[in-house]
Amino acid sequence: MIKKIIPIALPVLALVGGAFGGDMLRAPASPADPATEAAAADDHGAAPADDGHGGGEDHGGDDHGGGDHGGGDHGGGGDPTEAAYFQFPTQFFVPLMRQGDLRDVMILTVTLQTDGANLQALSKKEHILRDALLRQLMIHANTGGFDGNFTADRNLVTLREGLLQAAKAATDAPVTAVLIEDIARQPG
Repeated sequence: MIKKIIPIALPVLALVGGAFGGDMLRAPASPADPATEAAAADDHGAAPADDGHGGGEDHGGDDHGGGDHGGGDHGGGGDPTEAAYFQFPTQFFVPLMRQGDLRDVMILTVTLQTDGANLQALSKKEHILRDALLRQLMIHANTGGFDGNFTADRNLVTLREGLLQAAKAATDAPVTAVLIEDIARQPG
């Protein structure tokens, strides 16, 4: 019994360990966030040194910095018609099972295209969207979509169309395209 469980459990444990390790080593998801954090760290770092001499200037800088960063990061009113992109913070892992055995694992990085006004709405629906896309990826895998040359253009078009329909069904926010940034097959 244990001899049957070990070949299945080891790849699953390796997959979970790799995902956890990758998540721990991953850079912050949004390029705007590190700039905001760095600016905040610089302002807070300067505040104690200038506490006695320029406290009013630092507070003025914080007000301007907070307003500028708030408008840039959450720019719902900035350019609502301009294309915006929601990238899932973690990759999608899709097991490829054949006759009850784990053969390979597909690893995908997916981004959704929307407009600037609906980017925050997509962010709030991340878990529902992730579930819908993973369900569609499982269907694609179980119907042989990742067999053979899965990077052929017609196969990727089919995959994107399926993911786009799943995303549109999962949320009322407009999703105009699904971008597959990374795709790889890892032996199981």
